[in-house]
Amino acid sequence: MPEDISCKTEHLNDDFRWPKDKRLAVIFNVAYEMWTPDNCSSVNPMGNVLSGNIIDPNADSYGRYNANRGCDRLFSIAERYGVVTSIFTSGLVAENNANKLKLLSDFGHEIIGHSYGQDMLFPYLNNQQKEDNISTSTKLIEAATGKRPHGWISPRITSDLDVQRRLSRHGYKWHGDALDDDLPYLQKFSDSEIMAIPVTIDFNDLPHAMRFGRTPEQFVKMFMTTLDKLLESNRETLILDVIVHGHCYGRPAGAWAFEEIVQRCSQENELWLTTRGKIFNYARPFFSG
Repeated sequence: MPEDISCKTEHLNDDFRWPKDKRLAVIFNVAYEMWTPDNCSSVNPMGNVLSGNIIDPNADSYGRYNANRGCDRLFSIAERYGVVTSIFTSGLVAENNANKLKLLSDFGHEIIGHSYGQDMLFPYLNNQQKEDNISTSTKLIEAATGKRPHGWISPRITSDLDVQRRLSRHGYKWHGDALDDDLPYLQKFSDSEIMAIPVTIDFNDLPHAMRFGRTPEQFVKMFMTTLDKLLESNRETLILDVIVHGHCYGRPAGAWAFEEIVQRCSQENELWLTTRGKIFNYARPFFSG
């Protein structure tokens, strides 16, 4: 029989605000990803990967652009405006691009665990594979940056309570594998705790472009309109995530859209440009215990 995993949750009060009484926190997320050998991206610019277990060279090459070129462009844009990003980091990236990841960490970008390979999804892994995935990814990131990661976001946001408890036992303070609320909440297990900091998925370049077929212009317009309306209403305390992938909007045709959003947000005094690690540090004292 599967192990019974009980979890109690604690939520923030309705009057919660971000630092300096701000309502909106904005996080710029860059997916810095690699796939394990004999696996590749499940999307490609042609719109239909080859069927079965055959490696699609088109999709494989498309995905490799992420670590080869695209993410460098996105990091350069963010740093040009003095903005730190939250980096979804494959263990393979830490293993193969350790020096680059160290420079990013030293700049102030937040390095987040994101599975060993982008194709390693928790629902497909057995218990030992789950443990090995977390442990290996964590050790590789720490070896590359000199800092143990405290946050985790799974590919496709695919962890469950079992994995989230495993993460807490490995010393993780927070995860972003939640879509069920607007604000952080604390998950308390019998032997550990971890903070869920939900991800907002409205501004994610991959489904925007690949699933819905929308343009970079629409991406910018959707974000700017939403930001204008939320600043105007000033009623709710929220997190806005902007999620870009090196192999999607890391390309010239999409990177300009990321830059327009970064530039606008860097000029808005009413926004808290932050990371989930900073959100954890700020929000944790508002919970009991």
